[in-house]
Amino acid sequence: MTSRLVRFFLALLLALLTAAAATFGAAAAWRAIGGAAMSVHGWIALGLGMFGSLALAWGLMTLAFKSSREGWDARVDNTLDPGRDREDD
Repeated sequence: MTSRLVRFFLALLLALLTAAAATFGAAAAWRAIGGAAMSVHGWIALGLGMFGSLALAWGLMTLAFKSSREGWDARVDNTLDPGRDREDD
């Protein structure tokens, strides 16, 4: 249990560092193309948006892997699919 907790916090730290690097990179690119200086509220919004996108992607991929491992995809009944032409095994 402890190793799972350590791995979770390491993954969380990696996600936060990635979000911070992406935020600073996006801000540098914005300044390089002549954009206006960002206020504190702009930094907060950019950071939250990037972190939220990473968290959403992480969560959705986790659900996809969980569904695949537990066999939920194989349990789907496609008998009512109108585009189905043939019987599947």
